[in-house]
Amino acid sequence: MDRSTEEVQTKEMDIRSLSSSHRHSQSERYIHKVGVPPKQNLFKEFRETLKETFFADDPLRPFKDQSRSQKFILGIQTIFPIFEWGRKYNLKKLRGDLIAGLTIASLCIPQDIGYAKLANLDPQYGLYSSFVPPLIYAFMGSSRDIAIGPVAVVSLLLGTMLQNELDPINEKDQYQRLAFTATFFAGITQVTLGFLRLGFLIDFLSHAAIVGFMGGAAVTIALQQLKGFLGIKKFTKKSDIISVMHSVVASAHHGWNWQTIAIGASFLSFLLFAKFIGKKNKKFFWVPAIAPLISVILSTFFVYITRADKQGVQIVKNIKKGINPSSVNEIYFSGDYLLKGFRIGVVAGMIGLTEAIAIGRTFAAMKDYQLDGNKEMVALGAMNVVGSMTSCYVATGSFSRSAVNYMAGCETAVSNIVMSCVVFLTLEFITPLFKYTPNAILASIIINAVIGLIDIGAATLLWKIDKFDFVACMGAFFGVVFSSVEIGLLIAVSISFAKILLQVTRPRTAILGKVPRTTVYRNIQQYPEATKVPGVLIVRVDSAIYFSNSNYVKERILRWLEDEEEEVKAATYQPRIQFLIVEMSPVTDIDTSGIHALEGLHRSLEKREVQLILANPGPVVMDKLHASSFTSLIGEDNIFLTVADAVSSCAPKLVEEQP
Repeated sequence: MDRSTEEVQTKEMDIRSLSSSHRHSQSERYIHKVGVPPKQNLFKEFRETLKETFFADDPLRPFKDQSRSQKFILGIQTIFPIFEWGRKYNLKKLRGDLIAGLTIASLCIPQDIGYAKLANLDPQYGLYSSFVPPLIYAFMGSSRDIAIGPVAVVSLLLGTMLQNELDPINEKDQYQRLAFTATFFAGITQVTLGFLRLGFLIDFLSHAAIVGFMGGAAVTIALQQLKGFLGIKKFTKKSDIISVMHSVVASAHHGWNWQTIAIGASFLSFLLFAKFIGKKNKKFFWVPAIAPLISVILSTFFVYITRADKQGVQIVKNIKKGINPSSVNEIYFSGDYLLKGFRIGVVAGMIGLTEAIAIGRTFAAMKDYQLDGNKEMVALGAMNVVGSMTSCYVATGSFSRSAVNYMAGCETAVSNIVMSCVVFLTLEFITPLFKYTPNAILASIIINAVIGLIDIGAATLLWKIDKFDFVACMGAFFGVVFSSVEIGLLIAVSISFAKILLQVTRPRTAILGKVPRTTVYRNIQQYPEATKVPGVLIVRVDSAIYFSNSNYVKERILRWLEDEEEEVKAATYQPRIQFLIVEMSPVTDIDTSGIHALEGLHRSLEKREVQLILANPGPVVMDKLHASSFTSLIGEDNIFLTVADAVSSCAPKLVEEQP
């Protein structure tokens, strides 16, 4: 017997076995039909959709079946969570919060002075921003671990965008007013997003884009610190790496100050060593936390006794004493700078939100409690609105301080109150002592802080998991480093949207085969042992079918069919494709364009004498197919609950047509 005869007999046996299994299954198993969901009231359907979109967490559930007085109390606790957890507060928690608050205060004071310089503001504004905003957040925020204050990335972003509008030296008063205006609108943006429950918008900035943007911003911030680290007086106002390095090299012969370099290098080494000790042994978490303050004290004392400022070492000079003055009258509510402040504020507010929510969720997951993203937005926005009226610039959650807060054993947001009290005492009594603090030590502290934002491990993981994510990460990184923070942010957002559009417009499809000794049908690429059913092509669509991808889905299915038909012709014996089964389990929704695409697919298949069969369409899809009469077009007996049911239905028809 030759090989071709054997193949013919094998195929006939396969088809007969399908038929016999069908007859056997008919006697034992009832083939279920796909149910059509009952019609819903239009208003009820709209209300359910609206609720699921904006109120998925059902925030009003605690208010059900409560008295008016209880509802009022719950309402107050919703706006001010401190009144809820404050009732269970005790001395044990106070001890943890006190230690954590003192620890992060020692870290935030030197950082705030440096971050204010990043924003091109006087040093006291950094301290102001760690006094009022943390107090507001402690009453309204829902995170137990997040530490509030100025952060490097937002400070750089704000400083860069404000500098494009006004000169921070020659137009100092207008610059400060624009900074307060931007902070006000950053807060309004955050409150609006939280109140309207639009928190999902910040998720459009992908993790990969954030990793790249943060890494690029860290490199840019570190490069900006070379001015203070090397003692350069004339420095470029641009932030791209080429301009910065050109400025550094150009001033190498006459602009560098060796005393400044010695101070900066020695204390940067000390800070990095302290960070190494903290990472090596978690018990010594407090070492890197207090290292910046120790560095400031020692370097300030050294400069004071040696009068190194007379040798060209640049110092902070005077920091204005006293708590925050009111800045309500300094915010631009009209004029040309109103729109500029609004634009800068929206961008700064969104970046601040992204960073704070990411930090809050990280520590909430570690401590196993729920974080309400919308409440967080309202709290962050409220503190920035109040902050803008009390001489603060944009504040948000700081990762470095929050990590120290967590490691120090914080229990509640009271640690922010403790930190705020320490900053208050500093503003009232200690600021004159910072007069001789060298700029080099502030540069060292910032460089040490931003190094942690460069996450090489995350970038490596992106390369291993998803090459497109890695491209997004690198695009954002190089955009910030070689152009500007705004361009990097634009690239990050653009790539994030591009990925969404690509996934929506080009959904994955797969050919399914039967896994041996089961009635399960899976992707033949994932399961090479899965076998195709003779005369049947089974295709799965892994996405909702919308106007943006409907034509692609139809054309891709037809290409699968053409490829399969070519294989059939090339084979010695193979029954022609008579049935095309579309597995629709992953298809969560379909619109009119999608239905038109299925109608077009049905017409194309009719011309080829191929029957279209649908398997397991969901309730939303089935409802729309029924409403559009598509089920009548292909026949309701051609819609099955499972792929196995569909195949068993096709089997006898294939046998009947065999010669």
